Amino acid sequence: MNCPSPKLAAAGFRKCPRNQGFTLIELLVVIAIIALLAALLLPAISSAKARSQGMASLNNTRQLAFAWLLYSDDHNGRLAYNLGGMGRAPATLRTNANWVNNVMSWELDEENTNNAALVDASLGTYVSRNAATYRCPADRALSSIQRQAGWSHRNRSYSMNAMIGDAGDLTYSGRNVNNPSYVQFFKITSIPQPSEIFVFVEEHPDSINDGYFINRAYHSEWLDLPASHHNDAAPFAFADGHAAMRRWKESSTVRASNPDSVELPLALADHEREDFDWVVQHMSIYQH
Repeated sequence: MNCPSPKLAAAGFRKCPRNQGFTLIELLVVIAIIALLAALLLPAISSAKARSQGMASLNNTRQLAFAWLLYSDDHNGRLAYNLGGMGRAPATLRTNANWVNNVMSWELDEENTNNAALVDASLGTYVSRNAATYRCPADRALSSIQRQAGWSHRNRSYSMNAMIGDAGDLTYSGRNVNNPSYVQFFKITSIPQPSEIFVFVEEHPDSINDGYFINRAYHSEWLDLPASHHNDAAPFAFADGHAAMRRWKESSTVRASNPDSVELPLALADHEREDFDWVVQHMSIYQH
């Protein structure tokens, strides 16, 4: 379109439209604003995702506790088997009578990914054989060889309090050889304060192997370490069916996963025992 002459424009004829495109400076300003907004929003999005995964894991422990209660109700108050090993050297009896039937490792063992070892075990039918109930969605810890094999995750994140249920040879005498001065609970009615005794915990990826979460009350060391990747907290489900997050107080409890160089057992100084003592106090009750 030809533009009118200055005289015609002065007489009221429409001027040519100016170029409506962005200048380079305007474009750079817009890009800078978008980058700034993204930088501000990304931590909030990451935090929201972490909270969502934490709530999902908390709900998983609650579902497992509900399954555990249903099992007890169907077995005249008898608690599910919780077969495990001695501290960090599990010698777990392989049987689907156990609450889970796998021992995890950092190798390419089938038990790390075989969901049948979960859903065919004693609590499987009580969670509708849903294998996802046994794993925290944030738990993707893998060793180097597992990543190289194309794995995306292992299949279990939770363990059961070692002082809960029949642990086979470890509790043959009626007491747990790991903590002989504490009560081993075999029936639901033997737990005096169900809201204070935990049944399930999300265990740290570096220590989880069998489904038997054990620490010795008289030792100042973590044998099995609770998880801490939910904003320095771990979900616990208790014998009354409720579940809650426990936020850790000691920096020694909060540890990043390091599958290729696991540093457990983890010795504790006297001033680092607050978290450890809380776990011990909620695993059982002292008996003379």
